[in-house]
Amino acid sequence: MNTREIGSEKESAAAKYLTSHGLRIAERNFRCRQGEIDIVGYHEGYLVFVEVKYRKNTSRGTALEAVDGRKQRRICRTADYYRFLHHLGDNTPVRYDVLAIQGEDIRWIQNAFPHAAAGNQY
Repeated sequence: MNTREIGSEKESAAAKYLTSHGLRIAERNFRCRQGEIDIVGYHEGYLVFVEVKYRKNTSRGTALEAVDGRKQRRICRTADYYRFLHHLGDNTPVRYDVLAIQGEDIRWIQNAFPHAAAGNQY
């Protein structure tokens, strides 16, 4: 399997895991010029943007460590555009989660990082 196929397989596993734990998926693989968000959904009153990260082992760090500050800012910019595109105002409660898959272990880190404001770009 190549890395794209593995990524797709892990994102499908992540979606299944999240829905079994109460997340209602609105969209998968939202892409725009600002970036990509793996899963967008609703959970416990929040609009949730989920980054799925997989690492076979820790030789390149953990799956959670892969969502660094730069990646977080990109996710937030993309989320801002998603909200703009879908007419979801600033009153919409938003959460940024990470679903970290390390080998066979799955961890859902809710509210993994705060919103990083990027200014209005639209």
